[in-house]
Amino acid sequence: MKGFSNQFRNLPDYILKITQEIWEDRGLATLHHYYAPDIPMRFPSGLARGNQGVIDGTLATLAEFPDRQLLGEDVIWSGDADTGFLSSHRIVTTGTHTGHGAFGPPTGKRFTIRAMADCAAINDQINDEWLVRDVGGIARQLGFDPSDYARLQILGEGGPDKAIRPFHPSHDVQGPYTGRGNENEWGQRLADILTRIMDKDFTVIRAEYDRAVRTEHWGTQGGWSWAFPETQWMRLRSSFPAATFEVHHQIGRNDPGTPNRAAVRWSLTGKHSGNGYFGAPTGAEVHVMGITHAEWGEWGLRREFTLIDEVAIWKQIHLHAG
Repeated sequence: MKGFSNQFRNLPDYILKITQEIWEDRGLATLHHYYAPDIPMRFPSGLARGNQGVIDGTLATLAEFPDRQLLGEDVIWSGDADTGFLSSHRIVTTGTHTGHGAFGPPTGKRFTIRAMADCAAINDQINDEWLVRDVGGIARQLGFDPSDYARLQILGEGGPDKAIRPFHPSHDVQGPYTGRGNENEWGQRLADILTRIMDKDFTVIRAEYDRAVRTEHWGTQGGWSWAFPETQWMRLRSSFPAATFEVHHQIGRNDPGTPNRAAVRWSLTGKHSGNGYFGAPTGAEVHVMGITHAEWGEWGLRREFTLIDEVAIWKQIHLHAG
């Protein structure tokens, strides 16, 4: 870990420790060190620049959910200390809605969701990031329908003309990280599976997934065996049948003591032109930012984790409708 503090054994140790230090140990000021001053951060909800916005956003979230925990489930990574690392970090995050904030007055309700973050790190600092949080899962557990919550966001931001626009590739900026991951076979295998799904070849699920596969998707939804992922992926693709699918980053890992696993960051960009997960077609231009993690066993892909932000997608649809 050349260039990093000697308190960190490796990249996963770095990611897990600074996540706890920032969120649970209340080390918000450490973000001046751990995040580059001009870092670009891409959320499905929009593009942010600079570590001061990260600090303020973290403070607002902790004020709303002061008992929030971030439990590191896995760190799938590529790169090295000389050229820079890319960490695809999957967390389970919990909290109780006891403060005012993005979800309105306190409800006293608890939530448990996943989030996935792709973070580029070099010389003890994160300088580029892509983050997908299961906002629809939080909304549901706090008593909101994701579509209705997207409408509330638009109203709270001043209406359709003033509302913050969700992230779209046309808004993007070039950050310092330009890597595409690694050439490990498991990353390529997951990228191929996702490409076949987006090419509407859903036979790939029964061909590649273990019959006892456990799938965890957006909206804190999950299921066993093939029917759940088949239905979820069909309804998502059916919503945007002509949208362009792109793999942006892929990592595969063969680490001792862990299953073969992979992380792929991908997107769908195009019109809401079909019936499916997001209701009747509206013609809205939509960008879907997605991250998928997978683990393999003896009989195929045995665990799949995929996140998109339903609320950001509904917001794009509602903004199109005015």
